[in-house]
Amino acid sequence: MPLLYDTEPLAKRVENVEEDSFKQHAIQNAQDSIGAKRNQIAESDPLWDEKCNQAAIIRDHVLDNLDYYIKEFVTNAESHGAQIHFAPKGEDAINEILDIIKETGETSVIKSKSMMSEEIGVDSSLEEHGIKVTETDCAENILQTCKQPPSHIVVPALHLDRSHIRDVYRDTYGYKGSDDPQEITHFLRHLLRPVFLSGHVGITGCNFGIAQTGTCTLVTNEGNARMVSGLPETLIVVLGIDRLLPDLDALDIMNSLLVGSAVGAKMTSSLTLNTGKRHEGEADGPVHMHIVMVNNGRSKMLGGTYQKMLRCIRCGACMNICPVYRQITGHGYGSIYPGPMGIVLTPQLQGYKETGELPYACSLCGGCASVCPMKIPINSLILSERYDMVQEGDASGLDNFLYKTAGKILGNTKKYNSVTKKAARIMQKKGKDGRLESDTAWVPVLKGWTQTRDLRNVQKVKFRDQFAAYEAQKGTQQASGAQVPTAAPTTSRGQTPSASKEAVAGKHAKVAASNDTSNAATHNANANVRNGANTNAKDGE
Repeated sequence: MPLLYDTEPLAKRVENVEEDSFKQHAIQNAQDSIGAKRNQIAESDPLWDEKCNQAAIIRDHVLDNLDYYIKEFVTNAESHGAQIHFAPKGEDAINEILDIIKETGETSVIKSKSMMSEEIGVDSSLEEHGIKVTETDCAENILQTCKQPPSHIVVPALHLDRSHIRDVYRDTYGYKGSDDPQEITHFLRHLLRPVFLSGHVGITGCNFGIAQTGTCTLVTNEGNARMVSGLPETLIVVLGIDRLLPDLDALDIMNSLLVGSAVGAKMTSSLTLNTGKRHEGEADGPVHMHIVMVNNGRSKMLGGTYQKMLRCIRCGACMNICPVYRQITGHGYGSIYPGPMGIVLTPQLQGYKETGELPYACSLCGGCASVCPMKIPINSLILSERYDMVQEGDASGLDNFLYKTAGKILGNTKKYNSVTKKAARIMQKKGKDGRLESDTAWVPVLKGWTQTRDLRNVQKVKFRDQFAAYEAQKGTQQASGAQVPTAAPTTSRGQTPSASKEAVAGKHAKVAASNDTSNAATHNANANVRNGANTNAKDGE
């Protein structure tokens, strides 16, 4: 399945999601649960913010010197017997993987969860070439069996209910049990055990590549990735070129932030470090290890506005707080990278022409940036994408027309006055109690607002008109020698925006008089003391 799996318009995708209430509630419950656990972990760790700052510095350092760290990683991985394959594009990676499998003579592979393999469409591509792929991660196997894309990068089968999963396994594999998750999991374990033991080619992703040692790391909760990487004779690791760390000390920081942000835990169930192929005397590990390093558009982001997005460690924290993701779920984005991180990453990898609507699926609330352990200013990057789209001419024709028209109106006083006066008259007729309501949502310009909220009417008499009338009256009265009123004009709601000059002057006069009285009393009292006069208690009150 490639990076974009649904190319229907955003509005259509959202409409489809809205018809599935279970999916929406599942996402909302997961956000509340995982988000609360993540916050608890962050609040209980006094060094959390310091680690986040350190992590951002480490990731920036690697990205600024990526050529150096790629070379170091390759050198050390090869010294341990791994073979390195460079893939500029996704299709290049697929071709490398196909060639490796062809050399083994195998027609099936076992695979663990990998976002990089999802991005380049490994499963669908291999199956097109007659190679059977078995996903061994529980959620990924469910999605593969249901033939559905992921809805989250950490818990990808979040949107499916247990009854549907039971029915699919019943129809596909003859499952006869109930919809109890534990019973389904036991059945899946029984189903996968012989596949693990008979598999000769394994494919995994890589959370982090350690340049100092040439190590590929896997962070999982099920341990299936350890079996995929340890049992088959041939192991293929698919690694994005941006996912490198300098050393194991950096891994320690990253791993704690990844696990805490992803699932709200202090540590993961299984952390696997694979360094090269199996050596003499070792009980497990691959006889042949291949690392396919995939670029697929990442180098274009280096040195530019969006390089910060390459810090991302795929924890999913930004999704767990996003109000838009909460409503449209992962499938509303049409990309295997949903949520705020996907809004930035998908257009950068795919281009704006196919993903131009994504940057607008965001409220710019900044919640994503507040929980990102890598300190990525995601909302600012999304805003930059909107700007870039306009600058590069990738905005929609309607948007270009509306903004050009608005610019002409706002930049011309006569046109502005004319349009706002007409708008005021129309809104007064269409509005109810001074507001436009949902029955005006059919108007294209108003639809995005009034279909979900009310819009206050433009007032009949504008402040600038009132002020102009006041200035005209002032000039006439000055010419005739009459006293000019100093009270400020009222607004169209009948409110006085500021106090009159007379009121202010009167207030100052009272204060001055009070000060004079107080000063006189003090002077008299001092004089009495100097003269030796006695004062009684009452005089002192």
